[in-house]
Amino acid sequence: MKTGGQLIVEALEVNGVDRLYCVPGESYLAVLDALHDSPIETIVCRQEGGAAMMADCHGRLTGRPGICFVTRGPGATNASAGVHIAMQDSSPMILFIGQISREIREREAFQEVDYRAFFGPLCKWATEIDDAARVPEIVTRAFAVATSGRPGPVVIALPEDMLRDRVETYRPLPAVPVATQPGTAEMKKLGEMLAAAKRPVAILGGSGWTPHARSAFEKAAEAWALPVGCSFRRQMLFDHLHPCYAGDVGIGPNPALAGYIKQSDLVLLVGGRFGEMPSSDYTLLKSPYPDQPLVHVHADTSELGRVYRPTLAINATPAAFAEAFAMALPKAPPPWDGEAERLHASYLDWSTPPEAGPGAVAMGPIMRYLETVLPDDAILTNGAGNYATWVHRFHRSRRFATQAAPTSGSMGYGTPAAVAAKALHPERTVIAFAGDGCFMMNGQEFATAAQYNLPIIVIVVNNGIYGTIRMHQEREYPGRVSGTGLVNPDFAALARAYGGHGETVEKTADFIPAFERARAANKPALIEIKLDPEAITPSRTLSDIRDKR
Repeated sequence: MKTGGQLIVEALEVNGVDRLYCVPGESYLAVLDALHDSPIETIVCRQEGGAAMMADCHGRLTGRPGICFVTRGPGATNASAGVHIAMQDSSPMILFIGQISREIREREAFQEVDYRAFFGPLCKWATEIDDAARVPEIVTRAFAVATSGRPGPVVIALPEDMLRDRVETYRPLPAVPVATQPGTAEMKKLGEMLAAAKRPVAILGGSGWTPHARSAFEKAAEAWALPVGCSFRRQMLFDHLHPCYAGDVGIGPNPALAGYIKQSDLVLLVGGRFGEMPSSDYTLLKSPYPDQPLVHVHADTSELGRVYRPTLAINATPAAFAEAFAMALPKAPPPWDGEAERLHASYLDWSTPPEAGPGAVAMGPIMRYLETVLPDDAILTNGAGNYATWVHRFHRSRRFATQAAPTSGSMGYGTPAAVAAKALHPERTVIAFAGDGCFMMNGQEFATAAQYNLPIIVIVVNNGIYGTIRMHQEREYPGRVSGTGLVNPDFAALARAYGGHGETVEKTADFIPAFERARAANKPALIEIKLDPEAITPSRTLSDIRDKR
């Protein structure tokens, strides 16, 4: 006889969970009690949104579902930000929510929410366990759903009285992931289409990749001399110094790469959905009928033909496709030989930081310095904001599992993601980038890093405004500033108050010694960069945007 809470923890253990993220609540005390005797490490967080974002980061870096526990009502709704990220980013994740007792449902009881209705549009599956005897079945099914087809989040509500029930049931077996493989006919057709092409390009995205899959695809790209771009915030899927790498297909891509994609006569889209941001508002590929012949490779049949009608659809995981593609070698030198080298040279020029900028601090030299000192396996995280342009454009990614950033454009992601990344890889350098607005949304998770002695480095780019919104505002309503100004705390002092190390950078030359001290501190560190608001993008100032309206 075991309680529902014990059965939940047993099912997690059987499915290989070794760490989870939570904000405790009285609604799932029986689970917390069972965790007392479990080898699963419990990371206690400061806000449910941060906890869910940590679970998302865990899922995207490992390919295994990140696990999060939160309490009912406001705890669950706080966590919804992380669930939305996991859904849009195709990250495997399971959110468990303590729920009111079964006998008082539908009375608008204390903190009552219908989680099937609330989370239904935000996740792959939302359910509630009414019978403790079904815990092994439903939890194992959740792991299968979270990792099958297009990976994503599952939400499970746990009535608190169900968690206390004692029942006799079976020990669960672990979920078995199902990987779809490309067919022989489809691979043959792809080879024929590539052989007939003059300006092909591959765009990598989505989740479900592995280090072996990335290596296999790089081998195939080299054999075909195929230009390769990475979709928005998926830069870790290809070595940026590989001669076939053509650049980031994200917000404001290199015009040379964007022009090449528009004029391409074959687009090979592997793993991703190629949504609004990477497609430049559906202009690089037109929806529903692209101008270019499209080969779309995706693990989920529901994504094939949903937004773009492909010339050839291949239902396969990125890992299985990459392995098959690496075996499909060209029979003759491709007629586009030289295009990859040309685009790679353009990328290297595009990704070289500028020397200067408005104000006393220039981000270009800072990024140039970081590129010289960060190891290839350093993990970089960020949320959303114009500051992220400096990372995505000028950091040259070399290794797999070195990036955690929301394609959903959610603010507040970088700091909690860095906590999860450092917990996963304590031996690696983990850098979180945040704007001042972005940091304040989940910056309290810096306290979690201090509590668990996780020496992350957070770089806060403080320009005193919600920069992205101000940029759009100056473009659409020049000179009419409204609702975008911020008054901030002393971020370095705040880091010290949390028990970490804090630095303030007010001129470019201050950054190198500040970074070296932060790295040597051996505890969570924060570097506040006071950036002139005019330095809104690497190439244009706020005044430029306002004056050119």
